[in-house]
Amino acid sequence: MFKPPVFSLTKLGAACAAVAALAVAQPVFAQAQAPAPAATESAANRSPELTLQATASSEVKQDTVRITLSAEVEAADQPAAGKKLTAMLDDVAKRARDTKGVDVRTGSFNVWPNSSSGSKVVKNAGWRGQGEIILESKDFPAAAALASTLSDKTAISNISFSLSREVREAEERKLLKEAAQAFKDRALAASNAFGFSGYRLSKLELGGSGGVTPMPRMMGAMAKDASGGAGFSADVPLEAGDVTVSISVNGTIVLQ
Repeated sequence: MFKPPVFSLTKLGAACAAVAALAVAQPVFAQAQAPAPAATESAANRSPELTLQATASSEVKQDTVRITLSAEVEAADQPAAGKKLTAMLDDVAKRARDTKGVDVRTGSFNVWPNSSSGSKVVKNAGWRGQGEIILESKDFPAAAALASTLSDKTAISNISFSLSREVREAEERKLLKEAAQAFKDRALAASNAFGFSGYRLSKLELGGSGGVTPMPRMMGAMAKDASGGAGFSADVPLEAGDVTVSISVNGTIVLQ
């Protein structure tokens, strides 16, 4: 007698579940792969970028003079040399502060033992001291006249010129407009050269230099006047040079 096959409900349920899982998973896989063509199309249509630089500069006359006055003393011992040098510098600074339009401050202060031609210290050879008074002013004649007045106790060891902060910043403001316009003109020309009608700014950076580095004029450790003594002649001209002030504009543009 023929007997029909007996199906296990457990096996049948497992087979149905597997088929259902495949049916659900297949659409999800298709959805995960779908965005790839869109991302590729977006990258292909991205506008090109271009990095440019423009600068503007000018020559500006330095407007500040700095005169360094040096004083030297000798004494039998270190304390005596230090006190003698301090008293001399205090006297010079007090006299200098009475001059209107000239800033006065102290500079270096050194005391050391006298020595022979080599580095060996000679006993009972005494001590030497050297200090500085610094004059700074935009009034060149006043600074020169003051240095001449103080020549009885000091001598010029250095003269330097610089551009004041306020003049430099004012010049930079004018140059910024020139540099910005130069950048715009260059950006538009570059856009047209590559077949685009215009651009939009993406990134900008500003830079500048000039006007802060003093230009020294060395006068020797202890300047001497025509009579052979330490001193300074007010007839010596203080002629400042020019310094270059510049502004640069660096940026990235998107061609459109």
